[in-house]
Amino acid sequence: MPKEFVSPASSAGTVIEEHPALRPLAPVPPTGHIFDIRRRMGTVDMDERMCLRVDGIARQLQEAGVDHLFHVDAMDDHPHWIVRRTVIDVIRPIEWPAELRLRRWCSGLSPRWCNMRVRIDADNGGLIETEGFWIHMNKQTMGPSRVADRFFELMSSTTAEHRLRWQQWLTDQLPSVAGTRFPLRRTDIDHFDHLTNTAYWHGVHESCAEAADLMAGPHRYVLEYNKPVRFGEHVDIHTDRTADALTMWFAVDGDVRAIARLRALS
Repeated sequence: MPKEFVSPASSAGTVIEEHPALRPLAPVPPTGHIFDIRRRMGTVDMDERMCLRVDGIARQLQEAGVDHLFHVDAMDDHPHWIVRRTVIDVIRPIEWPAELRLRRWCSGLSPRWCNMRVRIDADNGGLIETEGFWIHMNKQTMGPSRVADRFFELMSSTTAEHRLRWQQWLTDQLPSVAGTRFPLRRTDIDHFDHLTNTAYWHGVHESCAEAADLMAGPHRYVLEYNKPVRFGEHVDIHTDRTADALTMWFAVDGDVRAIARLRALS
């Protein structure tokens, strides 16, 4: 499990850099286009402690993305997106009842994909920071598609990173331990005929139940989607626990479709 990586040696010697999965998320920018919306936390998204569950957070992010597209009149030209990675930092858990303020902005982009930051503040003091790697899709070819120039210009107003590249963070091999079956439901399938990204978080929430110590303070979830899961496939969740992290693999007959990790934030 990497905690750091070594950049090429320079004249000053080898430079040790923090692994990207451990880096802090970018702060709210002082200027540029920031989508700002408020909504109530729903009871359907709270856990037994009346806190906003991680799958509920994922739903908030998905709906905020749709609302954002409508707000900037971009839904007709950009209706189809998939999420390749989601980072969720629970700084202070959000307890029900709560009014949520979601601020959404771009923290890096290229012509076909972008990193979208969302900060969720609750009126009772809760705070969640998130970032998602979103890919604009052509539903006919099922491949990445260029965004419109107007959309690119608007999103670029909050970031200087205009050549964003995909870098996979979670590369651990599937462990040999047996997994636990993750039953699929018809309600988990989206319009791409794939397991919707929020449904993976149900499995993450279930798997993290035995890792309460990692969630006792601020903590981070990372979920990366490698290949789609289709209805009828048999998904197993394999887990590996270390002192500082819990890693989860969503696999179909040994083929890893997604990897998630929970770890405490220092």
